[in-house]
Amino acid sequence: VQLQAFGGGLVQAGGSLRLSCAASGFAFDDYAIGWSRQAPGKEREGISCISSDGKTYYADSVKGRFSISRDNAKDTAYLQMWSLKPEDTAVYYCAADPTPCGRAFIGHYWGQGTLVTVSS
Repeated sequence: VQLQAFGGGLVQAGGSLRLSCAASGFAFDDYAIGWSRQAPGKEREGISCISSDGKTYYADSVKGRFSISRDNAKDTAYLQMWSLKPEDTAVYYCAADPTPCGRAFIGHYWGQGTLVTVSS
């Protein structure tokens, strides 16, 4: 089983990035995929989730600026980020869970994280 997050990098404020979460070794179609992030010195924050049926959820901090999607044919989920702010700087993680998005989603499988740095 593998879950790999990639696509992070350095971007100026106002810019955009697309993160990818590539999965293998499990039935991707049946899993919800969540994105979370952890900034230096802060707790991990769940920011977005997409259920197996395509329903999407966003934290208020990213609503309207981030978009989550999935391509089951490629076993890959995406997090498109626009209008990035310096406070979006963090390590971004993806996780997969057979539990639908919501409070019970804890992440059965986790990716290794990808660093996003937004300069002012």
